[in-house]
Amino acid sequence: MKGIYPAQRSDFEAITTVWEASVRATHHFLQDADIRALRPLVREQYLPMVELRVYRDEQQNIVGFLGVADNRLEMLFVAPQVFGLGIGKQLLRFAIEQMNVTELDVNEQNPQALGFYQHQGFVITGRSPLDGQGNPFPLLHLRYAP
Repeated sequence: MKGIYPAQRSDFEAITTVWEASVRATHHFLQDADIRALRPLVREQYLPMVELRVYRDEQQNIVGFLGVADNRLEMLFVAPQVFGLGIGKQLLRFAIEQMNVTELDVNEQNPQALGFYQHQGFVITGRSPLDGQGNPFPLLHLRYAP
């Protein structure tokens, strides 16, 4: 059945593939080298650090995922082929309602994601000039304020 499920370590490669496809479709400010450098970090370091949920389609393929740590949404990515089908919204609702998410950061240079989160009830509370790796990709800090 399609829906949201806890992720297993055996899902990490499929999750990373979704991450890469989504980033390539939405994070146009990143160079190919940036994405290639981030990919092993995502798979080996970042995924194990968060509580993961995956969205599986009717064929049980992973087409979206989220990661939460300490009431913060640390990652939410959806495969480009399912953009606009409500999977991101379902994942975010799950994170808010089941995992008590109240905060997240979004790349300032990703206006599509910012608009999505604002439409779902998040408001900007601050800005950092650097991303989590110290790169010059500004982050906007958001808090859930329905």
